Amino acid sequence: MAMTDPLGDMLTRIRNGQQAKKDSVLTPASKLRANVLEVLQREGYIRGYSEDLTGKHKTLRIELKYFEGEPAIKHVARVSKPGRRVYSGSKELPIVRNGLGITIVSTPRGVLSDAEARAHNVGGEVLAEVF
Repeated sequence: MAMTDPLGDMLTRIRNGQQAKKDSVLTPASKLRANVLEVLQREGYIRGYSEDLTGKHKTLRIELKYFEGEPAIKHVARVSKPGRRVYSGSKELPIVRNGLGITIVSTPRGVLSDAEARAHNVGGEVLAEVF
């Protein structure tokens, strides 16, 4: 069966991996997923990610991050879903937890965090929120 929300699947794998205290999780590779992981790494929510070519298909190995035994990501949720897309201008981008969290936005300049999108004065599709 075809996957209807690949990004939502990746976020769920991260959430489940951190609940199970895993060091890393695997997810199928795509450019969008790699760009979202790049934002998460820049913002300090994951230790890193790498491309795995062990199987027939490319996969991404996501190195999860913990602080004093607790996951660095307390909450990760998909905002824009396949059945309901959510778009926002640069001035209306949602602020998560009074600035303690981030919103990941797909813009014409690439996938950015909400702070980077405001700095570049661009809006776009609100992909996910993380804190």
